[in-house]
Amino acid sequence: MEIKQTAMAGTLESSDIQIILRAGTNGYEFELESDVAKQFGDQIKATITNVLQAYAIENAQISVVDKGALDLVIKARALTAVQRALAIVDTPNWEVM
Repeated sequence: MEIKQTAMAGTLESSDIQIILRAGTNGYEFELESDVAKQFGDQIKATITNVLQAYAIENAQISVVDKGALDLVIKARALTAVQRALAIVDTPNWEVM
């Protein structure tokens, strides 16, 4: 699927994560800002990548600002951002949850 519009989910509050998705042309291009990027950067990227793959998104620019979010919060924010980017907020794909 192609990203139809730039979308954002999440906040910059403690224990949250902000994810911004934009249309891309070269696979997944991550920009990650996190105090724990050395320890958990790969896991954060993997969780977001899994959500993108569940929606068959092949190209995306992903900007991430992590403030200590747990994995389930990362997944929830990624799902929200993807649904907004694909303009399917009114008809979510429940199978990917």
